[in-house]
Amino acid sequence: MYKILTVDDEEMIRKLIRKYAEFEGHEVTEAADGMQAVTLCREHDFDIIIMDIMMPELDGFSACREIRRTKNTPIIMLSARGEEYDKINGFGLGIDDYVVKPFSPRELMLRVEAVLKRSGAASVQKNEVVEIDGLKADITARIVYVDGERVDMSPKEYDLFFYMLKNRNIALTREKLITEVWGYDFYGDDRTLDTHIKLLRKSLGNYAGLIVTLRGVGYRFESK
Repeated sequence: MYKILTVDDEEMIRKLIRKYAEFEGHEVTEAADGMQAVTLCREHDFDIIIMDIMMPELDGFSACREIRRTKNTPIIMLSARGEEYDKINGFGLGIDDYVVKPFSPRELMLRVEAVLKRSGAASVQKNEVVEIDGLKADITARIVYVDGERVDMSPKEYDLFFYMLKNRNIALTREKLITEVWGYDFYGDDRTLDTHIKLLRKSLGNYAGLIVTLRGVGYRFESK
């Protein structure tokens, strides 16, 4: 059972999501706007958030930004618009998936399962810690230290880094990285991966060189 927060100013949409989610055995909490969502996330922990973009009081993008200050809860964004700007903006804020209205409730539930499966992959193995010289990654707790200093990354940076770390010394194609980290139905393009690699290298500082570019293929995380 998952604890799901559904955020939408349209009551019918919230009720539709609740109906299908509860049918599959999940627990659902509703919020009518972004402000309520932020407050609920401060007071409670949820496994996943399904949030509309266009809402009164506080829109979905702003609410996502506020929630991300304290929580890394997976977020699926809903929108009546399929504009590329909205998708890019959302993924830039660290959302995990993007669904355009009108949508199939069944498909939405499948996306919930897929997102939670990906986000939960890092915690399958308890106390999984990897240390490479002055680089330390606590995969279970999603914490990274560089030369003793804790480094803050975006949710997708963590996902990308931990996936590469678990598959270190293996050539990873661009398609493989996008599929495993963003999902098979990702709407973006290769530039999204390149941007996150650039941000990840910056976060790793002196250890940026461990991420090797393989021309025409993808990337490899190298370690002894």
